[in-house]
Amino acid sequence: MRSSAVLTVNLFVCLSLLAALATASGQALPREGRMTEPLEKPGMPPAPVGTYRLETSPRLISPYGGFISYQVNVDQNGNNIVGDAANEPSIAVDPTNGNKIAIGWRQFNTWTSNFRQSGYGYTTDAGIHWHFPGTLQPGVFRSDPVLDYDDTGNFYYLSLLVNTFCGDIWRSTNGGQSWTERSPDGAAHSGDKEWFTVDKTPASMGHGFQYQFWTGFFACTSGEFSRSTDGGATWQSPINIPNGPDWGSLDVASNGYLFIGGNDEGSSFWCIRSTNAQNPNVTPTFDQVTTVNMGGSIVYGGSVNPGGLAGQTFLAVDRSGGPTNNNIYMVTSVSSGGGTNVMFVRSTNGGLSFSAPQRINDDPSNSAKWHWLGTLAVAPNGRIDSVWLDSRNAANNLDSQLFYSWSTDGGLTWAPNVAVSNSFDPLQGWPNQNKIGDYITIVSDNTGGDVAYSATFNFNPSRGQHEQDVYYVRVSPSGGATPTPTATTSPTATATATSTATATATATATSTATATTTPMSTATATATPTATPTATLSPTATPTGTPRVTPTPRTAPTPRIRPSPPPRPV
Repeated sequence: MRSSAVLTVNLFVCLSLLAALATASGQALPREGRMTEPLEKPGMPPAPVGTYRLETSPRLISPYGGFISYQVNVDQNGNNIVGDAANEPSIAVDPTNGNKIAIGWRQFNTWTSNFRQSGYGYTTDAGIHWHFPGTLQPGVFRSDPVLDYDDTGNFYYLSLLVNTFCGDIWRSTNGGQSWTERSPDGAAHSGDKEWFTVDKTPASMGHGFQYQFWTGFFACTSGEFSRSTDGGATWQSPINIPNGPDWGSLDVASNGYLFIGGNDEGSSFWCIRSTNAQNPNVTPTFDQVTTVNMGGSIVYGGSVNPGGLAGQTFLAVDRSGGPTNNNIYMVTSVSSGGGTNVMFVRSTNGGLSFSAPQRINDDPSNSAKWHWLGTLAVAPNGRIDSVWLDSRNAANNLDSQLFYSWSTDGGLTWAPNVAVSNSFDPLQGWPNQNKIGDYITIVSDNTGGDVAYSATFNFNPSRGQHEQDVYYVRVSPSGGATPTPTATTSPTATATATSTATATATATATSTATATTTPMSTATATATPTATPTATLSPTATPTGTPRVTPTPRTAPTPRIRPSPPPRPV
């Protein structure tokens, strides 16, 4: 049985290499003959008994430039689980106690299987030590984890049941140590690449409401949007969103207005507003649809992440109460022809119009480089934090580091970029799927940001490759080797936005599909596994145990008809 498994794995690796070589000459995977079904498929069995948590090694602590990344997906003894895989992390931080943080991720029991579950971990000392109690539902095929929190410190976990493409909400009242299912399995509707937010604005009529949207092509039911007015216990019947946006996120302004940022899987992006979603007595409607120029196209199938996205659309609203209050910001990694850049736009008039796209990554323009999985968060004091994975320092244009920048003037200028992690090879550790996930996430407070990302620092000797794991790092403008912000060139004249709800762009991808499975020999030399943090790994920019002061059914999916079905990066 062991030799049969090895033959199967070797065959898969060979096929993967052949596919990579076949596409190495182009800058993008061909969009002709795109998949007509999602990558998630019902009926995939769990990993065989005996392949999970049998071998361990010390958890990995990776210092770099004054920043320290701590491994999150550790076993009950705080050790690395050899042979597993974990990616696509989403983070929640208790706004009443910054020491309490939870991260959810896609947990693959073994890299040889596509079967995954809803992993989660928590910390009570601001990210230094992590506990991984298990999964929400052991043995249940789940994906696309998204976490959020409310203003009282409750955490919420939206999880997709792959067999039905229906989702449900789980709640934790103890900082992510345990979770209770709020809605029955699949009762939160949902669909592929679902995202949600909690209204944290006390003055809003919808305070505490949860809003969710998803990619409608593969969904539990019709529609792309749903709302819960009772903390995720029940959800309204789904409704459609103008233009049917995909692969995005949403946020709420201080007046209770809901804003959704999404795209058409190509070069069209929108900011879509609902002013009455906060009113529990009406069915939400969308009264403003603004076309946004992000300076390029969404990439699916790029060389750094062949089976996934190079980035989705992230939208965040400033609720600082200061001069930038209710500004709307959007960030995504897009391509204008080879590679990707992290692009930013801002609206100062309630989403009616947006600035011209501004490039956050400050390295010389190079179409061979990847600045991918870009995301952002807004601190209570109005500072904007952005993090992304970046191949600027890699001779092969693939090995990546986590980079960080911030803005204190509403996005007009951005601080010089700072590398905050060691380099890693994103093409190693693939758990059957050829990707490291489709997003990373950040939550910001007044002094810095808490980041969850996936990387391949740990080496698996039995496979001869580094493996995918989830890491936490604290970033801050005052930490590590971070330079002082300096003024940069302001964006050009404000772009006029439209208020129509008509999608016209055709989805195109312009990414590279080259792959390599050569193990890294030097990228993690300074990230030697360590059992516990020592005094030499405690710079001022890194969270410590001291509290931080900071101001939660259907039997099968029903596809929605579209002229050209897209590939599914779930």
